[in-house]
Amino acid sequence: MIKTLYVRIICTFLVVIIFSLLTSFFLGLFLFKKEVNHLGQNDMIATGEEMIRLYEQTQPEDRDAFIKSMVKVSTYPIHLYDISGNLTFYDLDHTETVEIAPEVVQMVLQGQVYRSPGEVEQTFIGLPFPYKGEPQAIFMQYSPQNENIINRMVLLVLLLALLIGSLCILIAARYLVKPIQALTRATKRMAKGDFDVEIPTKRLDEMGALTHSFNEMASELKQLEQMRQDFVSSVSHEIQTPLTSISGFAMAMKNSSLVAEADRNYYLDIIITESGRLSRLSDNLLELASLDSDHHPFEATTYHLDEQIRQIVVTCEPQWSTKNIQVDLELADTIQITADRDQLNQVWMNLLGNSIKFTPAGGHIHIRTNQLANEILFTITDTGIGISARAAGLCV
Repeated sequence: MIKTLYVRIICTFLVVIIFSLLTSFFLGLFLFKKEVNHLGQNDMIATGEEMIRLYEQTQPEDRDAFIKSMVKVSTYPIHLYDISGNLTFYDLDHTETVEIAPEVVQMVLQGQVYRSPGEVEQTFIGLPFPYKGEPQAIFMQYSPQNENIINRMVLLVLLLALLIGSLCILIAARYLVKPIQALTRATKRMAKGDFDVEIPTKRLDEMGALTHSFNEMASELKQLEQMRQDFVSSVSHEIQTPLTSISGFAMAMKNSSLVAEADRNYYLDIIITESGRLSRLSDNLLELASLDSDHHPFEATTYHLDEQIRQIVVTCEPQWSTKNIQVDLELADTIQITADRDQLNQVWMNLLGNSIKFTPAGGHIHIRTNQLANEILFTITDTGIGISARAAGLCV
């Protein structure tokens, strides 16, 4: 079974090139057979006429020796018919004789030049040949030796074309497959969790575009993995804190000698508060998961933004008043917004809750809204520890 793309490209090329060469050879042979036969007959006629002219000029005593010498020079086998139809055959390598019809022999004996039709297996021509005042007929047959030379030459050209083409495709296929192999190795690394991969490339073709897309995907996956790790770390910390409190106070209450009866309600309130915190954290995680799905409900309504923010500040009053934090509001009362009120309410609650959490006692929180051209600007500042640039980038 052929498994690699490199081998498939080479095998496909070889099949295509062999099929193309054979098809071209037989198609060319079919299209130019008549023309080749005609040119060969012209050459044989010219050779025969020159031989007859030379014979008439020299008048050699030994006709057979003269014709044999002409056969050696021209490599064309010669059939000589006398007026009675008797045949004398002259050749070099025992060539298979062509069958010539008696009516064709009589036609040439009467002084006509004959050309064999294209549908016959072997090409030949006939010329009248006067010998001692009597008409004779010479038929020159196309030499198999010449035909073999042409066939070997064509076969050599086809083999050279196949060899050179195969070497070229070996180099070209490696050039084509090399970036795919690099992509395969990088994909395997990503499958194992290693997103710090980048494939260098200078190509501007489709393969270069694919490599650039892969590098962008790897970079985005790396950022997502970092965000996932930070998210898991943050959630783990948020869950661990209330769990520690609940576990600690529950164990303390279990031992009556450690907790006075008057302090039990206080510890129970802490456990209830931390349990509610865990419940809210769980709800937030469920809402976050639903935001990534297509089934999250979204109910948009139009309302005044300043009223919603004032309600959030009032809801959080026990938290910021306990720390003696001063909250200043600078809200534009003309801003109307169309959004899912419950979801956006959670956004303001989280922002204000974090601000209260990280602002020290006696601090200051300032909330401001402003209407721009096509935007609504919400600003919350406090005197807390602030947020790092990296964390701000992840939030965005």
